[in-house]
Amino acid sequence: MKYLIGFVLVIIFFSCSKEKRSDKAGEEMQDFVIEISDYAKSFNSNFIIIPQNGPELAFSNLDINDGIHAGYNSAVKGFGIEELFYNGSYSLDNERLSMLQKLKANKKILVADYISTNADTSDAIQKNLDEGFICFPRHSGNYDYKQIPAYIINENNNDINTLADAQNYLYLISSEDYSSKDKFIDAIAETNYDLVIIDLFYGDKQFTSNDIKKIKTKQNGAKRLVISYMNIGAAEKYRYYWEDDWRLHKPRWLKKPYEGYEDEIWVKFWKKDWKAIIYGNDNSYTKKILNAGFDGAYLDNVEAYYFLYFD
Repeated sequence: MKYLIGFVLVIIFFSCSKEKRSDKAGEEMQDFVIEISDYAKSFNSNFIIIPQNGPELAFSNLDINDGIHAGYNSAVKGFGIEELFYNGSYSLDNERLSMLQKLKANKKILVADYISTNADTSDAIQKNLDEGFICFPRHSGNYDYKQIPAYIINENNNDINTLADAQNYLYLISSEDYSSKDKFIDAIAETNYDLVIIDLFYGDKQFTSNDIKKIKTKQNGAKRLVISYMNIGAAEKYRYYWEDDWRLHKPRWLKKPYEGYEDEIWVKFWKKDWKAIIYGNDNSYTKKILNAGFDGAYLDNVEAYYFLYFD
């Protein structure tokens, strides 16, 4: 019996230790997002930061019961969430919904549900509208955000000067269906979306400030916001910063394979070398986004801390 008790105690100790390390990693991610925001706003005080997923980071100690994390919420203007109500079929994530209901009074919530059956589209849209969220329902063939839907929810003729003004959005980070950068830009320019999220690059060609300027006006003549996607939790092998001799654990902050994405590796995002890739200098990703004239950055994989612990 004493051996069994000892074994149970070891399990409890290991679980508590793992949880503490996860909490510490979460705190490091909160700090990272704040640092990116502070850096960007030193150049453009109106720069918009929207983290995708990981809504618990908006709370002190990553716990909804401990109240809002003031620094993190000051750094961000809204929250992007994938598969909140639908992930193929209806699959409500009640825990994340509860968090977003706490946050929506002061932040814009952008939901990208995935719907496998067209008949569920209206239900997904209504569920988001009932909560006051703006939604981008995507269907089979558009899981990877490469298509412009044939319809816009809450289309309007308003100028969009702040994220709070947006009533709809387009999430189009893959340009592979467009044969040229100009055709990609033209396709967006011919829409009336209030907010557009795209990548910083068409293929390996970075968008210029002139490119972005062309899509900052809706087809109806009103102004809109253009936001750049940026992955801050995983390194992508096709990016400008990737070096030919890099591989898993070389550099050592290339921590863990990203299951399902062979061209990405989870990173130790708290390491200074990775942070220098993301912000803080003229060759950093954030500075390139600023130079191109984007209105903000959409931060993917903030939930990297789920999978990485300090060694």
